[in-house]
Amino acid sequence: MRNLDRFIVVGDRVLVKPQEESSRTSSGLYLPAGVAEKERVQSGYVMKSGPGYATSTEVEDEPWKESSSKVKYIPLQAKEGDLAIFLRKEAVEIEFDKEKFLIIPQSAILLLIRNEDFSV
Repeated sequence: MRNLDRFIVVGDRVLVKPQEESSRTSSGLYLPAGVAEKERVQSGYVMKSGPGYATSTEVEDEPWKESSSKVKYIPLQAKEGDLAIFLRKEAVEIEFDKEKFLIIPQSAILLLIRNEDFSV
């Protein structure tokens, strides 16, 4: 998983490792793979998060000039190690080193459960 250090998550996006989905319901029924993929809400652990929402406090009076200030961001609430409950339809699935990850915007996250003892 150390290869994830090379990833740079952009803007308000969050990289999530989805939790293993159970193919069995609480009553003991087995669900086909297609049913589990159509779930509206999913959970997973935040592996990395972007810098946040870009904001600018300066008014450009001469846009051709080089800006001396750096971009400022409103930070995201999601932090590495949080368990995120999110809307599945907003997720983009990627595969890296034979592992499945999801890239989701922070606006798709419904709930974060913070575990202070988490280590990646």
